[in-house]
Amino acid sequence: MAVLAGAAGLVVTCGFVVPAAQAESDFATPNSLHVRKDLVIGHRGSSGYRPEHTLASYRLAARMGADYIEPDLVVTKDGVLVARHENEISETTDVAEHPEFADRKTTKTIDGQEITGWFTEDFTLAELKTLRAKERVPDIRQRNTIYDERYTIPTFAEVLKEAKRLSKELGRPIGVYPETKHPTYFRKIGLPIEPRLVAELKKAGLNHPNAKVIVQSFEVSNLKELDRQLRVPLVQLISSTGAPYDFVDSGDPRTYADLITPKGLREIASYADGIGPDKQLVIPWNPDGTLGEPTRLVRDAHRVGLKVHPYTFRAENSFLPADFRSSDNPAHYGRIHEELEVYFDAGVDGVFTDNPDIGVEVRDDEEN
Repeated sequence: MAVLAGAAGLVVTCGFVVPAAQAESDFATPNSLHVRKDLVIGHRGSSGYRPEHTLASYRLAARMGADYIEPDLVVTKDGVLVARHENEISETTDVAEHPEFADRKTTKTIDGQEITGWFTEDFTLAELKTLRAKERVPDIRQRNTIYDERYTIPTFAEVLKEAKRLSKELGRPIGVYPETKHPTYFRKIGLPIEPRLVAELKKAGLNHPNAKVIVQSFEVSNLKELDRQLRVPLVQLISSTGAPYDFVDSGDPRTYADLITPKGLREIASYADGIGPDKQLVIPWNPDGTLGEPTRLVRDAHRVGLKVHPYTFRAENSFLPADFRSSDNPAHYGRIHEELEVYFDAGVDGVFTDNPDIGVEVRDDEEN
């Protein structure tokens, strides 16, 4: 498991010199007065307000008060880590409007699912930089479309550099919470994510216990590999359905449901420091779509020393339990404040949210 002890004097966090007490890992003992208990993680940046995985989205999240910004990482043809939610990019870029790339459209099987589109691993970084980002769900987030085609696809190195710059601008360390996307797939095509991730963190001086970095994955084997190479916290992501794809690929019959049993959580605690479950694994929805009662997941995870950071909290009605919606319009904002309050009261240690300003407001109200 990653080493999480603090240090005396001054340390460098995201390249920014801050007092050691302030820079201490957010996974240290929750009783420390110098460690914020509940984290707000800007999911894909501030994707409720800007096209996801753009520097503008990360920048706004930090300025709204997010403790961490979250880049999902995929790989280019020439082996560069870039921030995209998926390696298929037709939903989040204008690639379909580029006739010079029309012949790159293809069909691939990613984690057992057949997908047609354009894929980052078929483009060099220079080619990807000619594309522009766009809003992924324009019917729900029409206001975000005014930013379509304003921003490029950032590299992971550029995200780390931006976090360092924002730390200086805001006078507090801005953490980075990268996710390795489809690690088994990328390993099999000869573009493994893990060595590139480790190299970038080392290059940025961020492979140490006080670095404001948390690495996450929906797969298990690559987190175990990273646990041997990284000194930052690791988080096991857990879906509400299915199984880690590395389990499927290797013939391991276990599912995500097995990972959240007491036995499964003990195994996770042997290589990771926290879990990132689908929020309905913490508090499920009733058959009528209303919010139910908390499960024992938070309690069981805490018993084996794991933090709990559920995903994803979004303001629009289409993403909220039925009893927290404001109307039948899926794009209208509902009562996300109240939903977040219920989850913080259930004992979670942080939240992934597309609306980090709301997450920060609710978190701070809960702590005061």
